[in-house]
Amino acid sequence: MPLPYLLKTPSLLQKLQWVTDPVGYMEKASQQYPDIFTGKIIGFGDTVVFVNHPQAIQEILTNDRKKFTAVGAINSITQPLIGDYSIVTLEGDRHKRQRQLLMPSFHGERIQAYGQLICNLTEQIFSKLPLDKPFLARNLTQEISLRVILQTVFGLYEGERFQQFKHLLPLLMDVFRSPLTSISFFFSSLQKDLGAWSPWGKFLRDRQTIDELLYAEIAERRQQPDSECIDILSLLISSRDEAGQLMTEQELHDQLMVLILTGYETTASAMAWGLYWIHQKPLVREKLLQELDTLGDSPDPMSISRLPYLGAVCNETLRIHPVVMFSFPRVVQEPVELLGHSLEPGTVLLPNIYLTHQREDLYPQPKEFQPERFLKHQFSPYEFLPFGGGVRRCLGETLAIFQMKLVLATALSRYEFALVDQRPERPQRRGLTLAPAGGVKMVITGRRVRQEPLVNMTTTPVY
Repeated sequence: MPLPYLLKTPSLLQKLQWVTDPVGYMEKASQQYPDIFTGKIIGFGDTVVFVNHPQAIQEILTNDRKKFTAVGAINSITQPLIGDYSIVTLEGDRHKRQRQLLMPSFHGERIQAYGQLICNLTEQIFSKLPLDKPFLARNLTQEISLRVILQTVFGLYEGERFQQFKHLLPLLMDVFRSPLTSISFFFSSLQKDLGAWSPWGKFLRDRQTIDELLYAEIAERRQQPDSECIDILSLLISSRDEAGQLMTEQELHDQLMVLILTGYETTASAMAWGLYWIHQKPLVREKLLQELDTLGDSPDPMSISRLPYLGAVCNETLRIHPVVMFSFPRVVQEPVELLGHSLEPGTVLLPNIYLTHQREDLYPQPKEFQPERFLKHQFSPYEFLPFGGGVRRCLGETLAIFQMKLVLATALSRYEFALVDQRPERPQRRGLTLAPAGGVKMVITGRRVRQEPLVNMTTTPVY
């Protein structure tokens, strides 16, 4: 049975473009087929059906584990980083068990406890920057994201192991620094250990060192549990499933690697994109600062997180440049019809976040950064889905949004920034994510003094 709208470009060219320029690949295809098309890419099997229509995405995500199920093919890409027992690589009941064990770590009360920590870290890191000296915003947001992970996930604030993780984790993630260095995760033939000087050999050695640190940390926590600790690792170590079983050392290791992978690269890129758009659009910056100024000189983190325009700015950032391009792949389990196309069992579907967020019928002028659209309209989970959906929706969503709001608010409230390069930033592949290719080059021009609000923002909108 023919697949829907099979692209005519030769298979090899499609695969190369998918690795080097995924945005260009998707946008060109969607110009011809805006709702659904079939491409030949790598990473999820040879042939994949891209689904870009909210109605079809809703059908896929609400029929998880019935008509559709998660694809194991993605395991071949992520396994070298996150192992065999992570919530990403497991399926069925084993996936459900791990998700239930992880969920309490991301409940609202626990997330709130990290608020002041995030604000303090942001101020500490930005305060070290000299005035009028260019810096790459993404490097800075990476440092903030890494420090947040070390403190919230591991409970590490200082010491030798803190320094080791702080040094090694960026080295491990450096394998994603460009499309060319990421390519080894898509071609198993390139995964050759040719010594420490080779890209894959260096990755394996960095990973082994981090594995040793992780297992040592887990072992010490097991031997000396502390009920007062609020970090995620402490909670996971004490968590039991419905049968009363604790997580094994390997399960703990693999879940920690997922939290590092999903919380480091993605959150750092989202915050860098936010800084870019806020300073690319002076009116957006002005409105946001007016809103922040209504909270006074020392706002508490929860008050910051509830600001409506700040929330809209973060949502529009995640819409126009979603850090993750697609939701978790699904495979058809039984003959189904999707958007008028018959699909056979075994067909791989890729719910496309990027193309859904670029639909003109959902988001008029989709290339324009317009936070107000999120104040005027509430989008469904199948129209706006930066963290995926269904049973594979990212568990760290609440912490990621919370961190993004607090970092942007803290930085903007205390410093004056300017973009160094007025040329548009373009998205570039970093592994499975999209990051600003130029890193968002900025300068701090001075300290900012809060302005007394001219209007009562609680009663008079400025939008």
